[in-house]
Amino acid sequence: MQPQNMKAWAHFFLTYKFALDEVETKLNILNEEFHFLHDYNPIEHVKTRIKSPESVLAKLQRKGLDMTMEHAKSHIRDIAGIRVICSFSTDIYAIYDMISSHDDVRVVEVKDYVKHPKPNGYQSLHLIAEIPVFLTDRIESVLVEIQIRTIAMDFWASLEHKIYYKFNESVPSHISQQLKETADIISSLDARMLTLNEEVKNHKLIST
Repeated sequence: MQPQNMKAWAHFFLTYKFALDEVETKLNILNEEFHFLHDYNPIEHVKTRIKSPESVLAKLQRKGLDMTMEHAKSHIRDIAGIRVICSFSTDIYAIYDMISSHDDVRVVEVKDYVKHPKPNGYQSLHLIAEIPVFLTDRIESVLVEIQIRTIAMDFWASLEHKIYYKFNESVPSHISQQLKETADIISSLDARMLTLNEEVKNHKLIST
């Protein structure tokens, strides 16, 4: 890769960093204002990541596409990713509503694995959002993948991911079954914690 081309690719990835910075700032503002208005933080923490150039080029190659920035932008929607971890399942949709209500954010795809979990038990709400990035000479629209899930869902997904790769993506059926059963327990735990939280809120209302 020529130095000039390397600089163009570096700038290409920089726009995705800017898009992530923009989304993270929005989430921090929403969380802080929500706490001010309701004395409660729906967001526990946020994780961001950008795919490496090697990973993006390898994905283009697997798709049988020329390794160009145009193809990367058009065909790879998860170059920039942000994971939002919240306390309760209801927070997932509250955060989604707050994000999608912004005029400068266009949600182009939604995959709801909370209401419709994957066969292995995985739960999360996945969004692809188009974010405007204001550069020195233009406004660039950049796609960002946003995953929203509870602490319990994130705990399960993290461990499932580690197990999946320990077995080189070929997990024995009895372990897959146990992972699915554990995902059901996680879902039940989320429901119980939500009920407990509602009881606490009702108790506060009665007390005041």
